[in-house]
Amino acid sequence: MSVFGLALLFWLAAWAVNAALARSRWRDASGVRVVVPVLFGAAILGLWEGAVRGFGVSPVILPAPSSVAARFAGETGLLWEDFLQTVLKGALSGYAIGCGAAFLVAVLIDRSRFLTRGLLPVGNFVAALPIVGIAPILVSWFGFDWQSKAAVVVVMVFFPVLVNTVQGLAEASAMQKDLMRTYAASYLQTLLKLRLPAAMPFVFNGLKIATTLALIGAIVAEYFGSPTRGMGFRISTGVGRLDIELVWAEIAVAALTGSAVFGLVSLVERWVTFWHPSQRS
Repeated sequence: MSVFGLALLFWLAAWAVNAALARSRWRDASGVRVVVPVLFGAAILGLWEGAVRGFGVSPVILPAPSSVAARFAGETGLLWEDFLQTVLKGALSGYAIGCGAAFLVAVLIDRSRFLTRGLLPVGNFVAALPIVGIAPILVSWFGFDWQSKAAVVVVMVFFPVLVNTVQGLAEASAMQKDLMRTYAASYLQTLLKLRLPAAMPFVFNGLKIATTLALIGAIVAEYFGSPTRGMGFRISTGVGRLDIELVWAEIAVAALTGSAVFGLVSLVERWVTFWHPSQRS
């Protein structure tokens, strides 16, 4: 049997196991929830490996996962340096600044009807601007180092978090607000004890959307100017030198980082919004 045939057989077997787990009485167990996506991902990688090997696809077009893994293991120092530059300096700092500012502005908008009518339409307009148009401008303003990447990330994450937070602050019902007024609660007390807890599912929805946008924004910004390090810089130069295996290694780092941060935010959401119906077993 050919390599592709073996990979296809493995994929079908993994599919059958996943289907059986999804129908089993243990389908809601935490262990099964982890095994199913891991097995599904392994099946896709196996099919990818078999297709590349079986059909003799050129590494310039699509390298095999094993080749990417070998390059990943051989370039851990370089990948770590790029990770520090792009993720920890650019994406994470921009994410923290953008999300924090969006939350504060959302509270101000909720307090002021003028800002609600004036700023939200402007926010929707800015959110629709293409990142490839904003990034070169911000790079020219803030320079080639991580500060310009953080600025791009701030622009990308600000308005999704803002819109979700404003929507969440309006989630409390009129009866609940009337009850707080009956207790002579001030605006701050109503905000802290009723409206913010009710808004948390919306806030975390915006934060989870922003996790992927932050990484994308930092990588794209590095295409328009960067020091000789960074994931976006390495991807652009790797494509130019036809070093596709290194490009896929950088993509793997970005995918793993994005998944890890998304999972971390989801875990914090479960701790904070344990009372919400979506978090109940």
